[in-house]
Order: sequence, then C-alpha cells, then structure tokens
Amino acid sequence: MRYTIFAVAAPLLLSQHAFSQSKPDEAANYPNRPVQIIVPFPPGGGSEAFARSIAAKLTPLWGQQVIIDNRGGAGGTIGSYLVVKAPPDGYTLLMGLNGTHGMAQSLYRKLPYDAVRDFTPITMVGIGPNILTVHPSVPVKSVKELIALAKAKPGQLNYGSPGNGTPPHLQMAVFNKLARTKMTHVPYKGGGPANVALLSGEVQLAFTAVTVGLPHVEAGKLRALGLSGAKKPASLSKFPTVAESGLPGYDENTWYGIFGPAGMPPAIVNKLNADLVKVLSSPELKERFAQQGQEMVGNSPERFREIVKAEVAKWAEVIKELGLQLD
Repeated sequence: MRYTIFAVAAPLLLSQHAFSQSKPDEAANYPNRPVQIIVPFPPGGGSEAFARSIAAKLTPLWGQQVIIDNRGGAGGTIGSYLVVKAPPDGYTLLMGLNGTHGMAQSLYRKLPYDAVRDFTPITMVGIGPNILTVHPSVPVKSVKELIALAKAKPGQLNYGSPGNGTPPHLQMAVFNKLARTKMTHVPYKGGGPANVALLSGEVQLAFTAVTVGLPHVEAGKLRALGLSGAKKPASLSKFPTVAESGLPGYDENTWYGIFGPAGMPPAIVNKLNADLVKVLSSPELKERFAQQGQEMVGNSPERFREIVKAEVAKWAEVIKELGLQLD
C-alpha cells in the first residue's frame, strides 16, 4: 500500500457554524476565567511551539490568561486522557496530533480513550513535514546512503522518538518497512529529550519537528537528509524530500489540532473555532510557521472530525501491516 497522509490542507477561512443548532447566549461570557491547553508532551517539542504561539494570541483576544500545561507520557496519551476526563466547558483543551488521534488508536491494546468518540474537535491548527536528521558522526549525506549503511549494519543504528506511537516513531517504522532496513527504536518522553539524545549521539538519527531540528541543522550540530512529506515547503526548498533523497514513494507529515472533551456545548465550540481560526489567520503566525515548513489550516469542527476518522482508519491498516502492538 502507499503510505500517504490524508489530504487536510485548506485555505484559512472562517468556518461555518460547528453545529446547525447553536445557542449564542451560551458563549456570551466565554471565557470568563483562565483557559488551559494541555500539551501531552514535556517542554521542547513541536506541539508546545504551536500551543504557546496560539496562547499568546488568545490571551489578549479574550482578556483571560491561556495556560500551557505540559503533561507528557505514553506517547501523548496520558495528557490526552486528562482532557477526556475534564468538564466539557471549554476551559480544558488539548493540543493533539496525528499520534494521539490516529496512530495510538490501533497501536495501544489498552488505550483509555476513543480518538473520535471521546473528544470534541475544534480545528486543525497546522500540518507539515518532519525533518530526517542524523548525528554528524554518522557517515551518510543522503537517504540512499543511510539505507545502504542500515542494511550493512542491521539493528545497529538507533533512532529516537518522542515516544511510542508518536509520528516520528511511526514515520521511521514506515521508512524501515519501505526501505527494508532494520533500525532500532529508542522512545523518549517527548521531543525535547529525544532531541537531546540525538545531539549527544546517544541515538544516531530521528525524524524531528522542524521547529526543533532546523536550528541545530543550521548550526552544524545535526545533518539533514530529507523532509518527510512529498510536498516541499518554499522555506525548506534547499532540503530534498526523503523520496527525492533515496526512498521513492515516501510521504508522511505531522498535523496538530485543538480538541476539547466530548459533549461540549455547540455555542462554545463555535466560539472557540471562530477565535482560533482568527488567530491562525494572523500574518505573523502564518509567516512564523511557514518559515518552519508548517502550513496553518483552521478548518471547521465537522471537517476536522472527518480527518480524524480518516487518520484512525489509515493507521489501523498501516499498523496492522507493520505488525506493531503495544500494551
């Protein structure tokens, strides 16, 4: 099968109402106290970069503090479950991604939530490639050379990730499958710790968020081999894609989005969606993340829900073919 991301990019336009029947008065006083966005990873990863940038825009818009709460563990599923158990009043939100809301559903035997049933999707935030990086000690300068080295040393090259079931983990698992290589997965408790391990040479390579890996590539501390997605962002045009660099057909991106608990009032969902799309339309944010290869999205709750459903179905098939399963 072909491993490609479900098409999600869309123009940044104010979406239609989240539900056909909505009570505007429910949202008249929202928010009237601080709002919490849970980032289900430790500090230093791509999820946090999006969350903090959004929070900085929402705080003055609402006149209420938007607090970022890092709750890492189990590939983002622990923090995600905290949102499931929170009151559905719009004051506890989640910065999720295709790991927590696509991959985890089939990867974990005992996942404590259902990615579709137990959440209210608000809007997709952004989508873009990760960057395949290697420690400078690894004697390769292309994906083709990496594949040759991995085949010459099966099981001896270690790749890091922010945790089991995260996009960098599954992106490399798909890489191994397509390239017929055997590189060993070393999971960490978030993108920050995984990046520290890569910089120190504790692991030899990783798919890293561009926001995290690019500064180290530019400083010469890491070497970039390729972008995970088939579509090359203009700001990253100097880098080849993984497909161009030696693995034809490879195409995997990472997306991020805002979720709330299931059962949120429609008017609150509409309010959140409209304000988030307004923030994502900010020229400042669009330019900042475009420089990091990320395309801001800002779609409707209905459209986002359909994307999540498609991601769950896609990764169920991929994970079954890869033969992966975690308790």
